[in-house]
Amino acid sequence: MQRIPFDEVHRQLTAVLIKLGFTADRAALSARLFAETTRDGVYSHGVNRFLRFVAMIRNGSVDAAAGPRVVSRFGAMERWDGQRGPGNLNAYAAMERAIVLSREHGMGCVALGNTNHWMRGGTYGWQAADAGAIGICWTNTMPNVPPWGASEPAIGNNPLVIAVPRAAGHVVLDIAISQFSLGAIEGYRKRGETLPVDGGFDTAGHLTRDPAAIEATQRMLPIGYWKGSGLAIMLDMMAAMLTAGSATHQIDTDPLRETGLSQVFIAMQPAALGDQAELERIADDVVASLHRARPVEGGRGVRFPGENTLRLREENLRLGLPVDPALWQEIVALGA
Repeated sequence: MQRIPFDEVHRQLTAVLIKLGFTADRAALSARLFAETTRDGVYSHGVNRFLRFVAMIRNGSVDAAAGPRVVSRFGAMERWDGQRGPGNLNAYAAMERAIVLSREHGMGCVALGNTNHWMRGGTYGWQAADAGAIGICWTNTMPNVPPWGASEPAIGNNPLVIAVPRAAGHVVLDIAISQFSLGAIEGYRKRGETLPVDGGFDTAGHLTRDPAAIEATQRMLPIGYWKGSGLAIMLDMMAAMLTAGSATHQIDTDPLRETGLSQVFIAMQPAALGDQAELERIADDVVASLHRARPVEGGRGVRFPGENTLRLREENLRLGLPVDPALWQEIVALGA
């Protein structure tokens, strides 16, 4: 990996997106979200994912010029049509609107249908927490995980994000409902590493830590076995119902044509019901209790969700974003 300054990565990605038909401001925001994802250590969905995003624009799955529109409203809830515009821009706009609604009603919800891959889901949790709101959001995906008891994919890994604001460092959970996301499995394979725990099934139907074997079968393991399978089903069903959009079984199984997704963005204002200082104390006490927990022998201690993100963010801003040299040359050539 070579280290590229954050501003240089942002500039190059912006240049590519402008060439692909984005307006300057939309290109700058989308590029920033990609760069921030790599900055925060989620390498599978940042710069490493950019060329796939470009391919989806070129094949028509993503409409570079499209943006979301409101379809219906009721109180603190809104339904939006993403019009198959860039997924990260649609998602960012939806969470921004949920935050605005929460300031008016205490809680806001935007159901976004007919959209594209949102890239790093945690982006929108951090967005909510930075605005002082509790954020909850999730998306469905193409079928890429077998439901418990099945031998072929029929549910999505349906990432779920929960974020709590905290002055000393936001607590942000960003998880796929599979034990490992597809991007993470791909990353382990490219690095020649095995997974730290079982992540799916091989061709013989045995649990395995071999990322290449899991990619070959496309049989990823849901978190908590049957519990994760059930959670994925419920998230998919709720997203499709709230958006009146596509459920997982209706989404194309080609990763380069995975479009028409359904997503939900919720923001809540905790201070609307209590004293802000008391809320901070509660969050800080929970974090302190985790840090007091005795680590296993040889362990690094317990970290709260998002704690490692803060460390990697500082490191990558200081040293530069780690980017594969060959990938970087392709991106530079696209923007030239």
